[in-house]
Amino acid sequence: MKAPAYLDDAQIERLADLLDQRAVPHKGFNLEALDGFLSALVVSPAQPEAGQWHPVVWGGKEPRWNDEAEAAEVHALLQGHWNMVSARVRYGDDDLPDHLAPLLWLPEEPETEQPDELDVGRDWSFGFFRAVELNEAAWDQWLDDNDWIDEIFTLFDRLASGEVMSEDPEAPGTPISYRERLEIVAGLPGMLADLHHHRIEALTPREPLRREDTPDRNDPCPCGSGKKYKKCHGA
Repeated sequence: MKAPAYLDDAQIERLADLLDQRAVPHKGFNLEALDGFLSALVVSPAQPEAGQWHPVVWGGKEPRWNDEAEAAEVHALLQGHWNMVSARVRYGDDDLPDHLAPLLWLPEEPETEQPDELDVGRDWSFGFFRAVELNEAAWDQWLDDNDWIDEIFTLFDRLASGEVMSEDPEAPGTPISYRERLEIVAGLPGMLADLHHHRIEALTPREPLRREDTPDRNDPCPCGSGKKYKKCHGA
């Protein structure tokens, strides 16, 4: 089975069912956590091979599939999700195509529930931070060098913990509201795009600046004047 460029509704439902049946019972990811996990891997300082992150999805060990066809289907769905996330990070908040939107659970009618008790984005951020742990040293270096990345992590931590932490480590955090959760979630594409651009910039080799060879002071000037360099352009 060829991996799709992105997952359609039927493929998303199929992958979600597989995760609920074969990953969640073993402390692996549901669909939302997988989306956060892959999002972090795609913008990571160094991207691991599929063989390194596939087992993490299922709770540490990939399940034994019924046959080769099912195994191929699962791997194609995971690769399709990876392709989807890879395409997503090239867009910001305002121009993201609907079919690349983050896969998060949102209540259909939050006003009928206690909205501030809804943990929207919690599983997504857990998945994101689980991927960060796979390359923690490199992420720590980025965080040390870039305050704006630390600010993004602070927002993701609010989704995970449900709290705004006080500057006083001994003081309890302040619970975030449902509206605050939605605001963070709405900004996910833009934050991921910023991390993606930073990753590309960090990986782009830069040619060292080279000074042209300077003639010796008593050599003929390269301008062709016939004078010594020290009497001409070297004066």
